Amino acid sequence: MFGSTGPAPSIGESALGLARAVLMHGPISRGDLGRRLGLSPASLTRLSKPFLDSGLFVEVSDSQTSGVGRPTKPLDVRLDGRRFVGVKLTGDGAFGVLTDLRVNELASAHRRLDGRDVAGVVRQLCSLVLELANGAPLAALGVTVGGQVIGSRVVARAPFLAWRDVDLASALEAGLGIPVLVENDVVGLAAAEQWFGAGRRTASFAVVTVGIGVGYGLVINDQVISTRDSGLGLGGHVPLDADGPLCGSGHRGCSDAMLTQGSIRAQVSASLGREAEYDEVLALAAAGVPAALSVLQASGRALGRLVALIANIAMIDTVVLSGEGIGLWTVVADQIVAAAHGDRDAEATPVRISVDDTGTSSWARGAAAVAIQRTLTRFTVAD
Repeated sequence: MFGSTGPAPSIGESALGLARAVLMHGPISRGDLGRRLGLSPASLTRLSKPFLDSGLFVEVSDSQTSGVGRPTKPLDVRLDGRRFVGVKLTGDGAFGVLTDLRVNELASAHRRLDGRDVAGVVRQLCSLVLELANGAPLAALGVTVGGQVIGSRVVARAPFLAWRDVDLASALEAGLGIPVLVENDVVGLAAAEQWFGAGRRTASFAVVTVGIGVGYGLVINDQVISTRDSGLGLGGHVPLDADGPLCGSGHRGCSDAMLTQGSIRAQVSASLGREAEYDEVLALAAAGVPAALSVLQASGRALGRLVALIANIAMIDTVVLSGEGIGLWTVVADQIVAAAHGDRDAEATPVRISVDDTGTSSWARGAAAVAIQRTLTRFTVAD
């Protein structure tokens, strides 16, 4: 799919590839689709039929038709044909967005959790979703959480919620009556970047998130990598600075110690002799205050090293930076870029760094992207 030289894609893979191409590039002619996907006109007609019949695709008039020959009917998605909700669930709150098929945000809402018991959280999530829907029908709900998720349904482990083996999808489906997909938050963000963000330009890339923790997601040959270990925070203890501070687990200079908001705040607060919030730290560093700037510069170098390490080992050349702590990019982008390039072989493809600074909204849109992808999969032609 998408120019690969491996085995021919299955019918289901081709149909999903068609859906993705129309979502990304529509309105697009069948000729362009055939060339892009390597499909014959007959195959395109067969594969597009379920999407047209369901109302997900529409044929639009071609305003560029010259009048010579048979008029073409490019394909596009019907943006008003389906609505989705994506929710990012944290240890103390839930942020949700209502989107169309291209994950354009139509509305947003937030709930602060009253507690962490499953029944109470489910009630609050249902209330949030119904508020966003505002009486309109929804195609599906996607929920992402920082932790391990099994089978897009069960939260096996979510440390911030103190949850284990919670069948969140079934509980929400019982309360809402719509399909629910649950996924690790970084996996969901990678899915959103793959279809609607920086990943549109490449088949393989990585996502690194910085905030409360350090997250890492990977897309290889248009496949979002999701395993049982996704959500364990395996990118959180990569050694980056032998002279750096200790993390909570006693590792010196690891990614958690160098990049998380809590660690950065703690270091700057100790230097100032008072508590400083993360936004203040960024402002002080931007103003050149040494106590803040030195910490942010060290964090920037560490993030650049992590970018290069991921690019080198995964053999990719695109890394997306995101998360609620990515504001450090505006202060020390030069440190990040220099370190990333410095740890890269001189003859390797230069690393391209893309920054998604939309904050909490990007996490929720990632959850919606998961729901959209799974919904489209249901309309593919079975092998």
